[in-house]
Amino acid sequence: MNVTQPILVPATSARSARIVAPVFHRLLDRIDAGLLSGGIDARLPDGTHRLLGGRADGPVPVVTLHRWRALVRLTTGGSVGWYEAWVAGDWSSPDPVPLFDLFMRNRVALGNAARSGATARIAARTWRWLRRNHRRGSRRNVAAHYDLGNDFYREWLDAGLTYSSARFTSPDLSLEDAQHAKLQAILDRTATAPGDTILEIGCGWGSFAALAAAGDRKVRALTLSTEQKAVVDAQALPGVQVSLTDYRDIAGQYDAVASIEMVEAVGQEYWPAYLDTIVRALKPGGRAAIQYIAIADDVFDAYADSIDFIQRYVFPGGMLLSRSRFRALAEARGLAWTDEDSFPLDYAETLRRWRVRFDAAVGEGRLPARIDARFVAMWRYYLMYCEGGFRGGGIDVAQVTLVKA
Repeated sequence: MNVTQPILVPATSARSARIVAPVFHRLLDRIDAGLLSGGIDARLPDGTHRLLGGRADGPVPVVTLHRWRALVRLTTGGSVGWYEAWVAGDWSSPDPVPLFDLFMRNRVALGNAARSGATARIAARTWRWLRRNHRRGSRRNVAAHYDLGNDFYREWLDAGLTYSSARFTSPDLSLEDAQHAKLQAILDRTATAPGDTILEIGCGWGSFAALAAAGDRKVRALTLSTEQKAVVDAQALPGVQVSLTDYRDIAGQYDAVASIEMVEAVGQEYWPAYLDTIVRALKPGGRAAIQYIAIADDVFDAYADSIDFIQRYVFPGGMLLSRSRFRALAEARGLAWTDEDSFPLDYAETLRRWRVRFDAAVGEGRLPARIDARFVAMWRYYLMYCEGGFRGGGIDVAQVTLVKA
């Protein structure tokens, strides 16, 4: 099975392409003006070839527009429209990762040239409201992504089923060792000792809880995924209690809190409630070790006013942080923001390795039978889209320690 591109439908006829070409070349002029670094080697439906940008160093992906409709979808639907154009065969590229990198590194200069139009933004607000992360909504949104099946995730994640950025402290690390380095860094940030208690908000499939339990910490692990809970339960980790519990419903105090890439499932509306939970759960002087994903503040408002490809097709209810806004909320609650460390290129490498493993699973027929070709293509696009975002510099991943006074 070829999963590198969706099946293409016939291209727009040469005659009709020539008639509408001038209009679309003007759209390309806008994109060209916004590419301050890198460029696009564009092959167009009217049979012409054009270099967009190319004024400064940066990636220069090859993109073939099979239909002008791809540009209509891009300018009206943003990243959602661009994905839908790819599915429809309106455009293709031998390697989309540099294209996503290019869009991200030129995000400010491109402005609205690659963002959804007004009508799409109005629809996005409705979609976001319907998918908001109140208690019932959070459970539904988490299930839509994390309950795709443990038999699916096992085929391309590492053996510990760690679904967050690894830390490649050296380039020759295996994915397993790099994930262990990340988990150890989070445990170290908690400054806990054997016998201490840790609340983990969003425990995934239990890899952090397993590491903490091996160090004789007691862990209260929270998840909203029945699939994840089943895996943690099956490990019977000593000192680990896992439950299907919303973070807002937690009671009691702990020596530390750990939360690894869970806050992206909270949503801006509920950031205060998430941070209130951390303040309430920590003992005086306690530490919260957080790993988070953020989008650059220079595009956060536009991002928050729309729905991107991931929110629409991969993780409903998800939302990346604004670091500055989130930090201000934390500090207003008396949490000191300390020892921040970002590593976006480590996430790009993690995503690349996941894609290699995913492609191998597809090629060897190891994915569950219910995973069809359309889903395979979408998931591969998702991994490439995210990798390009981290390489382009507009998406960051970081660890930070929040200390309660």
